[in-house]
Amino acid sequence: MAFEASLAELQEEASCPLCLNYLRDPVTLDCGHNFCDSCIQERWKDLEDVFPCPICLHHSSDKNIKKNTQLCHVIDVIKQLPARISKCKIQEELLCETHNEVADLFCEEDLELLCPQCRVSSDHKDHLLLPIEKAIVSQREKLKNHIKGLKMKIEDAERRCESQVLKSFELKMKMETFKKELEPEFEEIKVFLKKKQVSIIANLHLEEKNVGKKMKRDIIQISKHISTIKNLLSEITMKSLQTDMDLLRNIGDVHERYEMLSTPGISSYELKKESCALPPHYFGLHRMISTFQTELTIDPESAHPCLIVSEDKKSVMFGKNSPTFPEDTTACVTFPSVLSYESFDAGRHFWQVEVRGTGEWSLGLCTRLLLRNRLMSPDQKTCFWTFQESKRIYNTHDSEEEVEASRFGVFIDFELGEFSVYDLNNRTCLYKYADQFTEKLIPYFAIGSSSEPFSITLTKEE
Repeated sequence: MAFEASLAELQEEASCPLCLNYLRDPVTLDCGHNFCDSCIQERWKDLEDVFPCPICLHHSSDKNIKKNTQLCHVIDVIKQLPARISKCKIQEELLCETHNEVADLFCEEDLELLCPQCRVSSDHKDHLLLPIEKAIVSQREKLKNHIKGLKMKIEDAERRCESQVLKSFELKMKMETFKKELEPEFEEIKVFLKKKQVSIIANLHLEEKNVGKKMKRDIIQISKHISTIKNLLSEITMKSLQTDMDLLRNIGDVHERYEMLSTPGISSYELKKESCALPPHYFGLHRMISTFQTELTIDPESAHPCLIVSEDKKSVMFGKNSPTFPEDTTACVTFPSVLSYESFDAGRHFWQVEVRGTGEWSLGLCTRLLLRNRLMSPDQKTCFWTFQESKRIYNTHDSEEEVEASRFGVFIDFELGEFSVYDLNNRTCLYKYADQFTEKLIPYFAIGSSSEPFSITLTKEE
């Protein structure tokens, strides 16, 4: 028995932890663990800067590892030793633990040796009883399946552990990238945003620390799990090499421990990338247009009957001969409206409109769809913000083809709750509106009655 145990332990020490076969061209890492040269190189195949030990995760400096020549000779000697005890060894008699008599049966349900007295016991009356010889074969086969299953569990756990190690390095690299992405904005308004910069970086460090702790805890749990599996594997391997009597004795405890193995869970996380949220006037109008420009289209289904939408859905004009519009223009204090297809519930967006002609008009944002087929004044009940112009005259020539156009830009920052309009002809800010946006916002356009050609067109600056 002592010889068997010593031989099994010696064979285990001479085996590679990765392939579980005898070490081939053994190499020793800085931490002292030994592996086949081909196995460790395969494990490190896709790594570049850091090469962790698969067992203890200690980092090696590079892939150039010296071979252990002396260990190679020792393994050659071990291979010449007998793999198991000679079958000629006299088999010990298996005794029933209850009656201390020679056992001739084995209960597959209770995993107990049974003597003739046990057979008549009511405890095993309906159980499957096997002859000792068949029971030995059956139990050895089950132990082999356990060994196979444990090897697969080790491989799976090692892959999960390696994955967590790589993710921890990826996390650090992403954090560094996020910091670099923030630097240009901070440099642009360094004084104003110094406190903001410190706050954001502190949050990033805190998140990195919290996620890093979770990953480290996962790595420790997985490493402990691997150690537990290996210890059980070693114990079952030794158990499978024991004599028949020792094999069946306490075999139930081995099965129970195997079945109780459970894989530790891994914490899930989603990296939150923080950005610097700045008021629009800190960017400069040109940069705002190039960065946040959004292309809108007009929704004809939302248009008031007095309005005519172009085929390309980019322009709307007032239909002066529409019978649905009141003839008394003095009563026309409200504007027929139309909405865009697009709506916004997050982010920053910039769009441009071109106004031609003489008349009353307004731009704004709706918090809900305006009632169709009726005239309606834009107000705080239907819009978060409205910019209105009345009786602006852009036609300085007699010919309609030469009517001048006024261009306006509209910007929304949903998270900051800021809405602003810009005169793009002279690059000035006309108005800013601030509030807390909580509902989906829809761009709004309206035109009052006019005796002259009058239109609003969506444009885009290249």
